[in-house]
Amino acid sequence: MSGQPILLVEDDEDDVLLMRRALERCGVANPVVVARDGVEALDCLFGAGPRPAVRPAVVLLDLRLPRIDGFEVLRRLRADRRTRLQPVVLLTSSNEERDRADGYGLGANSYVRKPVDFNEFSAVVAQFGAYWLGINEPPPVPDPG
Repeated sequence: MSGQPILLVEDDEDDVLLMRRALERCGVANPVVVARDGVEALDCLFGAGPRPAVRPAVVLLDLRLPRIDGFEVLRRLRADRRTRLQPVVLLTSSNEERDRADGYGLGANSYVRKPVDFNEFSAVVAQFGAYWLGINEPPPVPDPG
């Protein structure tokens, strides 16, 4: 699997811990960078101040976030040529049809509901890891010029 980091955009500490445990359980060794809200996510992806931008293998993006929600983060990623092709998986507890439609309409690559049961959650994470970090061919890195 790719050694690139995974950017987990999640404000719920319990969900962050569950994701880390599930990734470890299924053997995903990629480093996990956590952004606690939409502003932190954008700072990570675009680089804030002297910090260089993170180029993750995939972004796992919650929809309900403080300061800037997941929809707006996705909108800004797709609007910038540097991140337009960045793989983004919406990982959310929402089962609202409108959220799925809006997410895909804004350019999400996938929409996954978070299972409540840890074993089910781990199975979803294992499938995610196998596909996004193993099978999927990532887009080319854009020319910085």
